[in-house]
Amino acid sequence: MTKHIKLTIGLVLVVLLLIFIVQNAVVVELHFLFWTLSMSRSLMILFVLFIGLVAGWFVGNFFHHKQHNQNNKQPDNDKQLEEQQ
Repeated sequence: MTKHIKLTIGLVLVVLLLIFIVQNAVVVELHFLFWTLSMSRSLMILFVLFIGLVAGWFVGNFFHHKQHNQNNKQPDNDKQLEEQQ
């Protein structure tokens, strides 16, 4: 039964994606610095979404590793404080 639910959800998402692509098929131009890029609006939106997902993943990993490194250094500071006392 779970396979049927996953298949149904997948098909609904594909249909919604196809509707989105058809409704946003008009060609738009993006001007950035010295470049001009022409593509369909739907591809542009999906491209920007992908860039945002990748950027968010990198930023999330950066802060996760930064916090993880700070947590690993904290016990060493506690040991140094105990040794000083």
